[in-house]
Amino acid sequence: MTLYPKLIMDALATVKYPGTKKNLVESGMVADQPAIDGMKVKVVLEFPRDTDPFMNSTVKAAEAAIHYHVGKDVEVEIVTEFKSKPRPEAGKMLPGVKNIIAVSSGKGGVGKSTVSVNLAIALARLGYSVGLLDADIFGPSVPKMFDVEDARPYAVHVDGRDLIEPIEKYGVKMLSIGFFVSPETATLWRGGMASNALKQLIGDANWGELDYLVLDTPPGTSDIHLTLLQTLAITGAVIVSTPQQVALADARKGVDMYQNEKVNVPILGMVENMAWFTPAELPENKYYIFGKEGCKQLAQELNVPLLAQIPLVQGICDSGDRGEPAALGDTMTGMAFLNLAQAVVTVVNRRNREQAPTKIVGVKS
Repeated sequence: MTLYPKLIMDALATVKYPGTKKNLVESGMVADQPAIDGMKVKVVLEFPRDTDPFMNSTVKAAEAAIHYHVGKDVEVEIVTEFKSKPRPEAGKMLPGVKNIIAVSSGKGGVGKSTVSVNLAIALARLGYSVGLLDADIFGPSVPKMFDVEDARPYAVHVDGRDLIEPIEKYGVKMLSIGFFVSPETATLWRGGMASNALKQLIGDANWGELDYLVLDTPPGTSDIHLTLLQTLAITGAVIVSTPQQVALADARKGVDMYQNEKVNVPILGMVENMAWFTPAELPENKYYIFGKEGCKQLAQELNVPLLAQIPLVQGICDSGDRGEPAALGDTMTGMAFLNLAQAVVTVVNRRNREQAPTKIVGVKS
């Protein structure tokens, strides 16, 4: 006797699934073509969920149908699978992530991505498990700064769901829309499309257990920020600014967004980027080309910590462009980012001791 797939499918078509009142074939429950090896048959049945009340009886009925319609000598193996579980509700996402840090500013061009990338790497160097989400949908820069522009995340099956596996380098798990779009093409999306893409990078990714998830947010106060606040319980925000008065004015708006009574995300502190210029040939010299200690003064005014002052050094830009961020080394700038990471750990620990967990912002129509 020779077995072939149509014989098996015809037998399965005689078994009715009570959940749909249709047979297994019509219900789309036969996940793959039956595998045949001599007199051995392997059938994969896909059920709506792992707690399906009809699962055991349906499996037995399928096995009996093959024996009855095909032959008693057939050795039948039936494997059960389950449709993807729904994405977790907002506020219940990423249960394995202990702390979510938003790196933010009201203004573009202040080095927010540079700080995000180097903070994530520095936290990993300190021994923490770290993730980095590039939330700048329209201007993703994380793939370039890690030199992984050609990387393409793949799907993994975890707990009944197909999830995106983050790219990992320098001890940091990362995801960016830049992995899924051409770097030469502008992303012409309306706000809703961008928000949905961001939700996928958050809720449909295999982030696993993390001590810190760093969010590299876009400039301003936009749909993307609101999506983050409505999707994730953010532990705290780190505000990045240069000492320049124009940048500081926008930094105030960034602070106000998180301190809004409907948001209530704690400000962990401020980072003064490009605090001074130090030429490589004169490492002891400081030139305050964007103003002096403007961010420090704003931090004092707002009663939040100044977490770090990062100098403007040619090497920071060069290392980012090469995909070898400064935090990897033990240079002056590398140590500055390690000190920033340690300061963030300190303020996060204090925040968690003294304040209640952040709640997501309610969604209103």
